[in-house]
Order: sequence, then C-alpha cells, then structure tokens
Amino acid sequence: MSTNTDTHRDADDAEVGAAGSRLSTAPQEEVSFPSLGPVGWARWFWRQLTSMRVALILLFLLSLGAIPGSLVPQTSIDPTKVEQFRADHTTLAPVYDKLGLFHVYSSVWFSAIYLLLFISLIGCIVPRSWQFVGQLRGRPPGAPRRLTRLPAYTTWRTDRAPEEVLGAARRLLKKRRFRAHRVGDAVAAEKGYLREAGNLVFHISLIVILVAVAVGSLWKSEGGKLVVEGDGFANSLTQYDNFKSGAFYDTDDLEPFGFSLKSFDASYERSGPQMGTPREFRANISYFQGADGKEHQGKIEVNHPLEIADSKVFLLSHGYAPVVEVTDGRGKKVYSGAVPFLPQDMKNYTSTGVIKVPNAQTEDGKRNQLGFSGFFVPTFGGEGSGSMFSQFPALDNPRLTLTAYHGDLGTDSGLPQSVYQLEKKNLKQYKQDGKAVAQMMRAGETMKLPGGDGSIKFVGVKQWATFQVTHQPGNGLALIGAIAVLLGLAGSLFIQRRRVWVRAVPGADGVTVVEMAGLGRSESARLPEELADLAGALGPDAPQTSAEPPATPTEPENAAKPSDSADPADPSEGARA
Repeated sequence: MSTNTDTHRDADDAEVGAAGSRLSTAPQEEVSFPSLGPVGWARWFWRQLTSMRVALILLFLLSLGAIPGSLVPQTSIDPTKVEQFRADHTTLAPVYDKLGLFHVYSSVWFSAIYLLLFISLIGCIVPRSWQFVGQLRGRPPGAPRRLTRLPAYTTWRTDRAPEEVLGAARRLLKKRRFRAHRVGDAVAAEKGYLREAGNLVFHISLIVILVAVAVGSLWKSEGGKLVVEGDGFANSLTQYDNFKSGAFYDTDDLEPFGFSLKSFDASYERSGPQMGTPREFRANISYFQGADGKEHQGKIEVNHPLEIADSKVFLLSHGYAPVVEVTDGRGKKVYSGAVPFLPQDMKNYTSTGVIKVPNAQTEDGKRNQLGFSGFFVPTFGGEGSGSMFSQFPALDNPRLTLTAYHGDLGTDSGLPQSVYQLEKKNLKQYKQDGKAVAQMMRAGETMKLPGGDGSIKFVGVKQWATFQVTHQPGNGLALIGAIAVLLGLAGSLFIQRRRVWVRAVPGADGVTVVEMAGLGRSESARLPEELADLAGALGPDAPQTSAEPPATPTEPENAAKPSDSADPADPSEGARA
C-alpha cells in the first residue's frame, strides 16, 4: 500500500515540476564546456603566463625567494659558515639541503621562478610594443558630435572665419607639442604618448636587469687572496687562496695584472664609548697591468676598490703576521718569515695560528719536523691584567705565545692541509721537567727547544690584508637597467595622456561658434587648467565677438528628441579611440 502511494507521489511531483518549468519566465541556460585540446590548453597557459597579474606574482615570489639567500649561509659565499651551520643544526641542515637553501640563487626552484618571470615579461612587452608603434603611426580620432559631454569644455563666438580659427588652433596645438590634424569641421590633437613609452621602458628595463644578473652569474669570476706586507699577487689561478667562477667563464681569460702590498695603515678610536672602533683601513699598493705594464702606485680602502683590467680589487679584512726565525739542532736557520694569524676576536684582534717547519733536523742530523701553535695579541694587558686576550686592536704591546711540537707534520703524505691548522696525530709535544714547553715572547725574544733541537725567535710583526678580485661583466648593464627603470616609472606616473578638440562652425547668424573640449586618458586635475590656457592662447586669433547669439527656438513638449544612444557620434567613441 505504501509503495503505491510513494509511486503516485513521485509522479505528481514530476508533473508539477514540468508545469512549473513551463510557467517560469527564468531563462534556462545549458552550459557546455568545449574541449580545449593540447593547443587550447597551451594558449590558455600562455595567456595566463603573460598576464600582468602573473608577472606581479612571480616578481613577488622572486623577492620572497631571495630572503633565505640573505638569512641562510650560502655555499658560494662562505662554505665555512655552511659547514658550521650543518654542525650546529643537525636536524635542520638536511631539510635545508633538500630545499636548496644553502645555494638559493642556483637552486632549481629559484631558477624556475627567474625564467618564468623572464618569459612573462617578454610575453607582456612584445605585443604592447607593437601596439604602441601602431598608436604612434596613427592619428587622434575626430571630434565627437557633442563636445559638451566631455569633462572639460568651453565655447565662445568670434567674427573670424572657421577656416582661420581652425588653422590658428592647429598651429597653436602643434606649438604646444600636440599631435594635431584637421578632421572635418574640427582639429583633433593628442599629447602624452610618452606615458605609454615610460611604461614600456620600465618593463623592458626589468628584462635588462634580469639579463644583466644572468650574464653576471654565468660569466663572473671571484677569488680571494691573503697578502702580507712586502708580498705580492699575480692574477693567475694558482695564486688564489680560493677561486670560483660562473658556468661559462674560462680561466684562460684571466687578465694579466698584479699588485704588491707595500704597507697597511690602520687607526682606531682611542677613547670614549667607541674606543677600539676602526677609523681608517688603507692598503698602500703598487700595481701593474699587462705582462710588461708600467708600475703604478695606488691605495685600496673599504668600499673604494681598485679597478684594473675589467676587474675590481676589494679590501675585505686585515690582521697580523708575526715574523719568526727558526733554527734547528744543527744551528742552521731553516725558516724565516711572516706567518699570518687569523683573528678570533674581531674587536681587539686576538689571533691564532700555526708555524710548520718540515725541513728541520736534530743535532746529530736526523730529521725532526717542528710545529708550533699559539696565539698573538697586539696589545697585552700585562701580567696583572688577569687576561691573555688583547685589550686593543693596535700594536701597542704585542705578545706571541707558542707551544712547540716535533715529529711528523704529515706534509709528505700528499694530502692537502690547512696552513692554519696543525695536524697533531703524529706529533709529540715538547716537555721539560714534565711540563709542556710554551712561552710568551716579546719582539726580539727567543724560545729554546729542549734537547738542543733548536730555537724560535719572535722578530717582529707585519700586517696582512685579504683582497677579493671580482670580475662581474653584468654590473654596467644592471646599472643602466636600474636607471632606465626609474626613468620609465617616473614617465608612466607623471606624464598624463590627453586629447583636445577644437571645432569652429558658422552659427545661424553667420558668426563663427568656437567649441573647445578636452578628455584625459587618465585622471588629471590639470586638464581644465590646460584647456583654459589653450583657450586664452587662441583668443588673439579668434577674439570673442560682442554680438548677441540668436534666440534658440522653443521646441514643442511632444517633439521627438534624439536619443543619446542613437547618436552615431557618441563622444565615448573618442574616449575609447
């Protein structure tokens, strides 16, 4: 029974629904989505990629992507800090490795954003450039039939003939750098085309900057070198302490030049709350360019590099190099020179370093390699200071503290070693009376080794400086692009595009009626002022007459009035042209 009732109810509902649909006045739309196919999807993707919205999104993503490159240590800049970060953050470092955060600017995701932005900008600019060329070749459109509808409008009557008025208006507008021509009974003029030119220059300049960055990354070279006073550097691959280059850079293209560090001048604040703050860092050098180049004198300061042979030599840091003389057990001088010590305290330059002497021998002629590790302080506080650390960065009271070792330095193994670390695996520390042999020395003092194995003398102190030699071919292009970006942006913001029409027709009484109207392609409060100025300038050639205008006949109330929508000369046509 219930089954039959449900069946009748469903039939009634279907019948009511059909009747309701026949009575409804709502339009019934059947939407069918066509299949795009591979070509259609490619066109859709291209239109999305070349839209301004996507270009702005990609530019924003590029800015976000550059943030990790500034916050996370980069392998290309400081591999030591990257290794230290890995050691300190054992959980986070693998995640950063997978995301490529230790080499952001060469990672796949950053390169993808970069290339998509490059393609997007080109896809935006090329069609707009052709459209702009077409606009430059075209002419301003003719005047609308009803100039009174335009936002800026003025009119007056004159005794001059329409041809005279239009000729004077055309000359005036051209003198004011308008593009003007005669169209029927009016002169059409337009000004401000450089607005769109500025917009195009802005976007083209962005492409120039992207190209400059790409060129600078692919053809760049960068190397560092530590030079002690009195030593020199030649621009060859073997002379660098570290060197890296772009994918397309050929090391055979290194320019022949070199320089020598004659002296280093450093001064510091001696009192006040900024005591110890550097006031002057200057490397006095002599340099040459070319195999037989003449030697020149120069100086390199912080943020004031030396430009030579399409490269720049930057001053990065400096420190101290104690000068020592080592005598072995035979009484023979086996080492003499300055040994750079690396600062551990960048404020007061407490520094550490090692001295390796692989060719020393004992008194009976047996091989006995010597090694010394220690630290150097430019200003020792004194025996009662309670600290072995430097108290000031200048060479006020230098001290060199060394601990002596002997045995096998490992220099004959063929494996690379750091000149700033001492491999102590096969070394034994000198001891005397059960105590390690270590001594703090002033300049001129000597530390003797037990068993007649020799001595080491602290002769004096030299300064060293680290230089970075950079070849970045895209810098000039990037600078040009940056300047063009600012100029293009200023043009697109401050140049206003506008159109002006001047119509002169004879009135019913034979007196010429002059109408002048203006239309801005963008919002501009100066358009009425400019139109008033043009009208005033045209006044001498079309002076206002004192004759009264004829009375306008009164139309019957039931007279048919022309519809605005039926007007073939709708002024909106001029606004859209």
